[in-house]
Amino acid sequence: MRGRTRLTDVAEQAGVSTATVSRVLNGRPSVAGETRRAVLAALDLLGYERPDKVRARSAGLVGLIVPELSNPVFPAFAQAIESMLATVGITPLLCTQAPGGTTEDEYVEMLIEHEVDGIIFVSGLHADSSADPTRYQRLRERGVPFVLVNGTNPDVVAPSFSTDDRMSMDLAVRHLASQGHRDIGLAIGPDRFVPARLKREGFREAMSAYLAVADPQVVTTLYTVEGGAGAGSALIEAGCTAVICGSDLMALGVVRAARSRGMSVPDDLSVIGYDDSVLIPFTDPPLTTLRQPVPAMCQAAVATLVAEIGGAAAPHTDLLFVPELIVRSSTGAVADGARPALVGAASNGARRG
Repeated sequence: MRGRTRLTDVAEQAGVSTATVSRVLNGRPSVAGETRRAVLAALDLLGYERPDKVRARSAGLVGLIVPELSNPVFPAFAQAIESMLATVGITPLLCTQAPGGTTEDEYVEMLIEHEVDGIIFVSGLHADSSADPTRYQRLRERGVPFVLVNGTNPDVVAPSFSTDDRMSMDLAVRHLASQGHRDIGLAIGPDRFVPARLKREGFREAMSAYLAVADPQVVTTLYTVEGGAGAGSALIEAGCTAVICGSDLMALGVVRAARSRGMSVPDDLSVIGYDDSVLIPFTDPPLTTLRQPVPAMCQAAVATLVAEIGGAAAPHTDLLFVPELIVRSSTGAVADGARPALVGAASNGARRG
């Protein structure tokens, strides 16, 4: 869009007054960080170039290391963290990984060469129990502040922010059990990954507590559609009427496996995903899933890192965030109508979405 900036258009897009837009465009300091961010976002969305006065100099650099971006939850984490860093004037340097590409350790060295003020690790090697945790101790000894998102590791002295994976499985199993399901399977990633191990443990505990099933069906696979399809086929052959998955992509694979056999979801098979990725409400059927509180986790991680960069001590805190079961159309009553009695009686904590 060319020509003069229409204050009314920007104000309407940002949800603020034209006077506020004017203060931002003129570089006035009397504007809250979040409000300024909203106005700048409106400028970008409407196609206006930012005036030189609002091109603020970065207050610092922070490295953001995330896994591959094919799983929608990782771009969600990256975007939330970038937005929250921007409100305090910090510029993120995004580092994404892929098989055969740059490793986490190599990225760390590059970031240190760029003199970053801190690093945020999302689902990094700290979440892999087979990886050597001393790399983080060496990083701490070099004086680089950092925080961990997803995957608490007791051997790493650093602030950690994760979803309560055990609780998520409790919510999922109880929901399915209340619909009459007893033969419930779990499609999950390798046990060496901390979130996968915790989900597996939570699943077994919930199956024992609510359905008195001591050895439920669990299939280890990849966090992909193809991995979910393979796991779904195996669990369907094992007689499962419902499947809980470690990611939304895996859940879509399970739905594909069911349909390839002429089965209907949820009439013949109920499926639950994990993450509540941005497009999941629009799948066919809309997917019941466990929502990670991404904004809250990112806000806590960024606030902690910024405080540490400012000189505050970094406590070895492991903060767990409560997941939310979002009930949509991929789960329903078991086909044969049998409803086993629940052993537990806690609230299932679900809501419709």
